[in-house]
Amino acid sequence: MNPMKVGLLGFGVVGSGTYAVLTRNAEEISRRAGRQIVVSKVATRTPAKAVAVFGDRVPVSNDLAGLVADPEVDIVVELIGGTTRARELVLAAIENGKHVVTANKALLALHGNEIFALASKKGVMVAFEAAVAGGIPIIKAIREGLTANRIQWLAGIINGTTNFILSQMREHGLPYETVLAQAQQLGYAEADPAGDVKGIDAAHKLTLMASLAFGIPIQFSKAHIEGIADLDQQDIVYAERLGYRIKLLGITRRREQGIELRVHPALVPNKRLIANVEGAMNAVVVNGDAVGDTLYYGPGAGSEATASAVVADLVDVTRLHTSDPGNRVPHLAFQPGALSDTPILDMEDVRTSYYLRLSVEDRSGVLADLTRILADHQISINSMMQEQDGENRAIIIFLTHEAREGDVNTAIKTIEAMPFVYSSITRIRLEHLD
Repeated sequence: MNPMKVGLLGFGVVGSGTYAVLTRNAEEISRRAGRQIVVSKVATRTPAKAVAVFGDRVPVSNDLAGLVADPEVDIVVELIGGTTRARELVLAAIENGKHVVTANKALLALHGNEIFALASKKGVMVAFEAAVAGGIPIIKAIREGLTANRIQWLAGIINGTTNFILSQMREHGLPYETVLAQAQQLGYAEADPAGDVKGIDAAHKLTLMASLAFGIPIQFSKAHIEGIADLDQQDIVYAERLGYRIKLLGITRRREQGIELRVHPALVPNKRLIANVEGAMNAVVVNGDAVGDTLYYGPGAGSEATASAVVADLVDVTRLHTSDPGNRVPHLAFQPGALSDTPILDMEDVRTSYYLRLSVEDRSGVLADLTRILADHQISINSMMQEQDGENRAIIIFLTHEAREGDVNTAIKTIEAMPFVYSSITRIRLEHLD
């Protein structure tokens, strides 16, 4: 049987890792796929690196458009990143009847609905395991492994950079700025880390998982996104004392009124396995009605870890290349005509628990006033901690029961206007994940 011919768009860290894995494990991969999978062409903006690897064995050029139009290429692997040129090339590849494998979560979060619709029309596959959580096969698990379940919620540490930063802040007591600089020196964070530390990268990935879990269109614009740049070291310390760890979580949950879609720092009970995921590792917990909680853990980035997911997609596409397009696993787990119009909940309507920290005048009656304001806004206190904050000042920390976000916002504004309150309230959501 003729080999499947792969065209690589881009030859950076993941592209070189993909070639290395395909070459090293060629026999094993062909035994699994039923035929050989070979790189037949490479197009990259900087061909010199690829030429040094391939020599004259594989054509290398900077003609990206030429690769997606080449009739000899069966599968286009898009690894150039970005959302403008990548979108043009992916759509062109699909128009030319080629399957696509991509690690580009931003591209799919912003343009996935368009891309998948065209792929369905043209009868080709778009595979994207490497777009979420690196080497963890979370896409296949949600789309296929848990297909018998009505998924209730999922929560994930899906950005290794921010998890590394939070781990270092907790373990070494260092401020955010210091640890960010360390992460940049070690290569965990980009020179411009905004996409990671502002939560955008995690939101791209969460948006894709939510679509797979609940059978809804991709709706990145409706995600609530907060990053970690404003976290204070003292809150990490207080959380630890209270039995919690702070993680940047992507959370999506099915509610009667709609779907929660949110990325933000959260306190997680330290007895939860996901709370103990440290360094640059990723983890996702998925809750299904039949199976209960399942945990997926592993490296969320890295050359060969991500290449592992790319090659797995290549094998899947190769296996299904000659199958009837109507009988393939749908791109977003549910049949295209069966996607739901369930709304994404506004953040004001999300219900969760909260950690609230504030500095107040240390005198009788203050605590009673605070608890009254919270009660007036339907916020019930689960526990509290108080300690001195200098002369005639106290730090008070409330842990609340589940409350509506909009009510908490109103209560915070009311409390901050009180004359006995000396600081803005630090609010971090608390997730029990049960």
